[in-house]
Amino acid sequence: MRAAGAVLWRGDASVAVVHRPRYDDWSLPKGKLDPGETAPAAAVREVREETGFHAVLGRYLCQVSYRAFGKPKVVDYFSARAGSGEFVPNDEVDELRWLPVAEAAALVTADTDRSVLEAFAAEPADLATVLLVRHAKAGKRDNWPGDDDLRPLSSAGWRQAAGLRSMLPLWGPARVHSAPRVRCVETVQGVADDLGVGVLLEPRLSEEGYWPDREAGLVRLLEIADGVGTPVVSSQGGVIPDIVSTLADLGGLSLEGTPCKKGSTWLLAFRRPGPGWSTSDSHTSWPKLVSAHYFPTALPKPTT
Repeated sequence: MRAAGAVLWRGDASVAVVHRPRYDDWSLPKGKLDPGETAPAAAVREVREETGFHAVLGRYLCQVSYRAFGKPKVVDYFSARAGSGEFVPNDEVDELRWLPVAEAAALVTADTDRSVLEAFAAEPADLATVLLVRHAKAGKRDNWPGDDDLRPLSSAGWRQAAGLRSMLPLWGPARVHSAPRVRCVETVQGVADDLGVGVLLEPRLSEEGYWPDREAGLVRLLEIADGVGTPVVSSQGGVIPDIVSTLADLGGLSLEGTPCKKGSTWLLAFRRPGPGWSTSDSHTSWPKLVSAHYFPTALPKPTT
């Protein structure tokens, strides 16, 4: 059984724990995925149903596994900032408490919830996040007779773009950036349209613009990360793995490879440096990558 949940936090550094009368336990908000639902969507929905608050997702925390009613259960957890809403007791959850992390860890019933809170407390809650997207499918280059920069999405690519248009807003993006390729722009155009913003073109993040000066491309990505609000950045398969692996090395973060399927997303979380930093300074002055999680697709797995 697949499930998803979140550590819901607010500005006073407290997190939400809920009491479920059916089990007489205290837990983090979580629940199983509905048919045709992705883990990020399930996490946001479960938070809303159990706490009454809209959740804006942040970094990916961890995955825990255990047995429930004799069956294996796998739960993906995210950090999530509490937005608008109000708790109303119901049959599923009759009490909500906002507590400091240490007090929440002492109250929750399950050891797995304590491990999730430990993962949450390992980094500041309000990290800078970037949604780094590889463009969706656009057919084979050899089958496109025109300028490759103008190669559009295929029908399969448009389905992937629709999935991204549904999933990426769960992180509350504010800006949309893209390498100047039609297929890259089309992949995230729907997200930009829904936000009512334009797509900002980033020549440094195209394959042709990145490789002649990798450091300038990395600096540009970090400048985007340090802006206001969460950005969506659409780029290419010849760029994204190098960006992710290089930033992971600079941040001392160990990754098990850097896959990059078409239509996939890397969720990157950065700890910002102190006041007065400049990207012209040494690498130690840049925002530090502290978390990187890969979503191979934005489309839900088909149910059987």
